[in-house]
Amino acid sequence: MTKVEAKEAKGKLGVLVIGVGGAVASTFITGTLSVRKGFGKPIGSLTQLATIRLGKRNENRFPKIKDVVPLADLNDLVFGGWDIFSENIYDAAKHAEVLKNEDIDVVKDELQAIKPIPAVFDQKFVKRLHGTHVKPEATRWEYAQQLREDIRKFKADNGCDRIVVMWAASTEVYIPQSKEHESLAAFEKALKENNTEVIAPSMCYAYAAISEGAPFIMGAPNLCVDIPAMWELADLKKVPISGKDYKTGQTMLKTVLAPMLKTRMLGLEGWFSTNILGNRDGEVLDDPGSFKTKEVSKLSVIDSILQTETYPELYSNIYHKVRINYYPPRKDNKEGWDNIDIVGWLGYPMQLKVDFLCRDSILAAPLCLDLVLFSDLAQRCGFHGIQSWLSFYFKSPMHKPDQVPEHDLFIQHTILKNTLRKIIGEPTLDYLD
Repeated sequence: MTKVEAKEAKGKLGVLVIGVGGAVASTFITGTLSVRKGFGKPIGSLTQLATIRLGKRNENRFPKIKDVVPLADLNDLVFGGWDIFSENIYDAAKHAEVLKNEDIDVVKDELQAIKPIPAVFDQKFVKRLHGTHVKPEATRWEYAQQLREDIRKFKADNGCDRIVVMWAASTEVYIPQSKEHESLAAFEKALKENNTEVIAPSMCYAYAAISEGAPFIMGAPNLCVDIPAMWELADLKKVPISGKDYKTGQTMLKTVLAPMLKTRMLGLEGWFSTNILGNRDGEVLDDPGSFKTKEVSKLSVIDSILQTETYPELYSNIYHKVRINYYPPRKDNKEGWDNIDIVGWLGYPMQLKVDFLCRDSILAAPLCLDLVLFSDLAQRCGFHGIQSWLSFYFKSPMHKPDQVPEHDLFIQHTILKNTLRKIIGEPTLDYLD
């Protein structure tokens, strides 16, 4: 097995988060700082806790991933980012009410030192929020150049050797892919012409990050980095990109339960999903335009996993409905209900009910950490373009038009670990030994 030559993870790794003051980002940053000081445990993080089997089963080699894969050290991470509100991350974490005060206060000084950069904001793309810490109005091209300067300044001011940029901000309103997204030339023309109908703020961030050689992670379902123009730019600049929409609660369960139905050849008539949540994400998704973006992402999972065209007798008439309801009393503690109508032997009906009381940001935070470390690893390995091996972390895995996305959580997990095995020069596993 040829080992991939990964550059050493030396020096500081800057982590720039769009939406750095939001619930997900503040939970991720607070938790990471707490873990590296020994105050907390990185539960949910593969890079910190998971083992990886190497060699034959009878060799009994199960080292931790972080002990054999050349990942950046947590002590080398430097956090920053943009937000539409000016609170430092200590105040933002308090405001989010995800973590207990005692868990925030142990890293108070470090959190207070992280102050957001003014953000690119366009009210028509996130209608329920009213940003107060935003850049002065400018063209989309000018915004992109300002963001590039922000990245360069943060890198210089903090002595960073490398940068990763991550989207953890709100879901933008739905926009379809258009001719302006089909090539880098067309996209840059639309940027310079300030075509605000087809160039979302998130696209300005992605363009800036990739142009600066920084891996970009898309954590929301927005149309952003999943367009041919961005793929072309990522290949041109030799930058890894990944997305989209962090796979945390209800959709994570779907990527486990749907493969169970298919592997046992059980039929499916309907799947009704509803959610209540009360954080900023819930408020944004209360707008029909933003919900449309999320809905498209969440609906794509089942059809892809079940291969409805391949198994028409089992899955040709599935009624799949998704609802998200803003309910302020719940704050970040989301509840997802699923009613699943399945069909068994001789067509007899059965039902499966799931009630998942989860903490949205608590589930997302370890994904953010893993994606930052793995994206940096990909860059040091010389990988660029779509990182399909990171599909494990996303609701709607990015893929080229001629490819079929893989949604099955366990297949995604195998692909991820086999990629890590290739990176360290170990044989990949086919589980036939």
